Amino acid sequence: MAKSDRLFRLLHLIRGLTPPVTAARLAAAMEVSERTLYRDIDSLRAAGARIEGEAGLGYTMVEDPALPPQTFTQIEIEALTLGLAEVGHRGDDDLAQAASDALVKILATLPERQQRQAMHAVNMVHRYTSPQRPTIDMTLLREAMWAEEALEIGYRDLKQSYTLRRIYPLALSYHDQAVMLLAWCCKRSDFRMFHVTKIESYAKTGESFRPSRVPLLRDYIRYLKARDQALQDLPPQGPDKAH
Repeated sequence: MAKSDRLFRLLHLIRGLTPPVTAARLAAAMEVSERTLYRDIDSLRAAGARIEGEAGLGYTMVEDPALPPQTFTQIEIEALTLGLAEVGHRGDDDLAQAASDALVKILATLPERQQRQAMHAVNMVHRYTSPQRPTIDMTLLREAMWAEEALEIGYRDLKQSYTLRRIYPLALSYHDQAVMLLAWCCKRSDFRMFHVTKIESYAKTGESFRPSRVPLLRDYIRYLKARDQALQDLPPQGPDKAH
């Protein structure tokens, strides 16, 4: 691991672990010797990080030069903690870990009083059931969307029919009990929603659909809104008179 990457990881650990955190614990987490860890602490201090403590006592981050100071209202803090907690419950493993890491970084920028407010937020997330977990690598799926690269997917629909399709992945939509992939289906020449748990395989194609993603997604969202509005405008159904 490059030294710059190692120092960044060390900063993240000192931010996130309950202070004071011992050199032994940090060295074990970093998979380096304590001697290397002491040198890295000195490097961070030389770069401007205010890290209090010493060998045998543990270390505490007092001021982090990598993150600018932030200030939020109490309700904004509640919204942040609630939203990131929801991601932790609904997201795949990588997304949940990213939410946890983001909260650690946000807390590290707050004054001590606001850190306490965040640690004792009054809004909490609890769900009795969770959506079925996808079997595919969601991180690679997101990378295809970020790169605007077409995918070949093997998909088994709700009727258990299996098809191979080339798609332009546009966005992920998190529903109550499902995560849906919004895409342009080249096979059907139309927009489609795919249950991510029904995607059995996928492969990158090397075909770029840049810069079509944004206008395609805009058209798809416009179509979904128009469809929902049309359903709302339907007259109410009367009682079934057939006996």
